[in-house]
Amino acid sequence: MYKNTDEINPRKKHRRILVAESERLSYVGSNFGEASLKCNNLCKYYVGVLNKKTMQMEVHSAQVFNLCPIIPGETVETTKAQDTSLSYRDKVDSLVEAFGTSKQKRSLNSRRLNQVCSETLHHAVAKAADTVIEQKGLEALQQEVAESQEELALHLPPCYADADTPENVYLFEDLLSPAEFEALEEGGAKMAALTPEELQKMRDDRQCLCAVNILENMQTAGEEMRDKMSRCAYYLSLLLKLAQQKYVARKFGKEQGCPRIIQSKLFRNFTVETFNNGRVQNFVTSSMHSKLAAYCLALLLHVGHMTADLTLLHRDLGITEARMIEVAKSMRLTLIRPPRVQDPEAGLQDTNAHKQAALVLPLVSYEQFRDRPKRRKMR
Repeated sequence: MYKNTDEINPRKKHRRILVAESERLSYVGSNFGEASLKCNNLCKYYVGVLNKKTMQMEVHSAQVFNLCPIIPGETVETTKAQDTSLSYRDKVDSLVEAFGTSKQKRSLNSRRLNQVCSETLHHAVAKAADTVIEQKGLEALQQEVAESQEELALHLPPCYADADTPENVYLFEDLLSPAEFEALEEGGAKMAALTPEELQKMRDDRQCLCAVNILENMQTAGEEMRDKMSRCAYYLSLLLKLAQQKYVARKFGKEQGCPRIIQSKLFRNFTVETFNNGRVQNFVTSSMHSKLAAYCLALLLHVGHMTADLTLLHRDLGITEARMIEVAKSMRLTLIRPPRVQDPEAGLQDTNAHKQAALVLPLVSYEQFRDRPKRRKMR
C-alpha cells in the first residue's frame, strides 16, 4: 500500500495505490484516476475478521480497489491535454454528452444527424446540378422549363385571348359539347323543380352553394337562359361533389341520375387512373383539383354574365382562397373585391366581402409569384 506524501492537500492526502503480485502477473489498483472504482463517497466499507481462537469478529475499516494486471513493457497512457482548438459549441456539446439529460442528448444527436444530412444533400444537389448543366446545357434547361409551364396550362380550359367578345374567350362548347348539354336535360329539370325550402336547406347544409346561387338568380332570366342555367347548375353540382372525393367509385353520380356520357366525361377529364390490387381505380389528385376549379370557374362565368364568386367556389371545392385566386390569375381574370357596406337594418352583409372574378377584355397579365407572402424564418 502506497500513500501520497502530500498530506496537506485535502485532495491528495487520501490517495492510495495498492500493489499485489502473483506467480504470473502483477496487479495495481488505485482509489483515484480513471481506473478507480466509482464508489459512493458517502459510504464506508468495513472488513470483518474472525478470530478462530476466541470466535469473535473484529471489524476493521477498509477501502475498495480495482486491481488491474500490469503487463511488462506496457506504458501507462498519460492524460490528454485539453484541445484548445475546440469551439464554444463543441465544448458545450461535450458537456451535454457527459452530463446532459436524456432530452438534451437526443436533441444533440438529432442536430448532428440533420447537419450531416444537410451537408450530404447540398453536395449531392450541387453535383447533380453540375452534371445536368454539363450534359444538357443552359438553353436546353430553359426550354424544358418553358415546356413544363405549357403543361400546367393544359389543366385550364382552352383560352382564345384574341376573341372579340368575353363569351368567346372560354367557349361554352369546350366545357360542354352539344351532346353532353342535351344529356343534362333531365338533371336540369330536377334542379329547376327544387322548392325554395329545399334550396334553403342546401344553403344551411353548405352543399353546392354556387349551384344554389345559380338557381336563385335564374328566376329573373328568360326561358332559354333559365334552361341553360338549370343544366349548368346540375353539371356544376356533379363537379363540386367530384372535387370532394379522393377515390371515385364507378357508381359515382348514379344516385343523382347522372347520364352515362357525363359520367364518362368526369372520369376521363377529371380523374387519374391507377392500378392497385389488381383493379383500376380513379383518384382526384391535386392537379385535378386545380383543373376542376378552372372548369367550374369558366362555367360560372357563362351563367353569371362573365362574373363569378370566388369565395363561394373555393368553399364548395374545399381548397384555400389563395389557391383559388391563383387559378383565377392563371385564367387571366380581373379580380374584384367590393367594399364592405354597413347596412343599418341588416347589419354588415357577408356577401359584400366576397372576392369575385370577371372576364374583361383585354385579359389581364399577372406577374408570377407577385403577391405571394414571404415565409417567416424560424428562430
